[in-house]
Amino acid sequence: MADEDDPKRHGAQTPPESPPAIAAERPEPARPGRGAKVLRLAATAIILGCAAVAAYVVWHYYVTAPWTRDGRVRVQVANIAPQVSGQIVELRVADNQAVKKGDVLYVIDPFDFQVSVASAEAELSNREADLQVKNSQSARRQALSTVSTSVEEKQQFAGTAKIAEAAVETAKAQLSQAKINLERTQVKSTVNGRVTNLLMRVGDYAATGTANIRVIDTESFWVDGYFEETKMAAIHVGDPVEMALMGYAQSLRGTVESITLGISTANAAPSTQGLPSVDPVYTWVRLAQRVPVRVRIDHVPEGVALVAGMTATVVVGDGGAPPPGWFPDLRRMFARTPEPPTGTR
Repeated sequence: MADEDDPKRHGAQTPPESPPAIAAERPEPARPGRGAKVLRLAATAIILGCAAVAAYVVWHYYVTAPWTRDGRVRVQVANIAPQVSGQIVELRVADNQAVKKGDVLYVIDPFDFQVSVASAEAELSNREADLQVKNSQSARRQALSTVSTSVEEKQQFAGTAKIAEAAVETAKAQLSQAKINLERTQVKSTVNGRVTNLLMRVGDYAATGTANIRVIDTESFWVDGYFEETKMAAIHVGDPVEMALMGYAQSLRGTVESITLGISTANAAPSTQGLPSVDPVYTWVRLAQRVPVRVRIDHVPEGVALVAGMTATVVVGDGGAPPPGWFPDLRRMFARTPEPPTGTR
């Protein structure tokens, strides 16, 4: 049995649904105030200022500060050549051996020079005997009167004695030369140092004036720093220097000894008819030339072994360069205080 309240039975219709409520409009975001704009501008200005300061510091550090990574340890090498020629019969050193000034490095066959000394001694004895005879003859002629001998004869005997005396001096000089040549068969080191790159052996022939052994002078080490020309204004002779070798943590200390006054110029090379050969290419970006600065080493830390050719970072003074010319003017302009009034009305 149908329900009496059934709307379909009485023909009633379902009331229409109510229309959806209109969504409330979102409020517009509030516009930033004046303080926010000022804050953003201030932050931008601070960032730009920090960037400018950072750019100046980087420029000052890498372009004008007196330091360079392009440093080289250098040393003097004694190229020792024999003063006499002959076959090497004895080698008294080994490669990389430490030697002192005056130590014998090798010996040349002394036989020929010993013979020369003996011959020079015999010649000297002969000349001295001849001089004795000539002096006796001259003395006898000088004691005679002009009745027994003539003046001309006296002069001749006196002259013969003088010639014999000169011959004795010549023989003495030849003997001295023979003795010094014999001593020179023992080739000695001229410096305190270490033998390097030894390639000779017993049996080699040593020629006069031809270097065949080399000794590094361990007392002559120095450092060459190759500084860009933009940094030369802050480098002076006598400035203290700190040098850091690539292979050691300890730093060396030294002093600027001298500054090179010239480097090679490619455009100065002579060409046809001796005229300068000038490169027509000129780039807009100019690379700074590098100028060698010689640094005397004053202190080497214990345990640091210097080797010629090592690379080093060279810092002159405290590593800081003087400010550019406009910087003091700008500082004085901002630091200037207004002058007090001269009087009142």
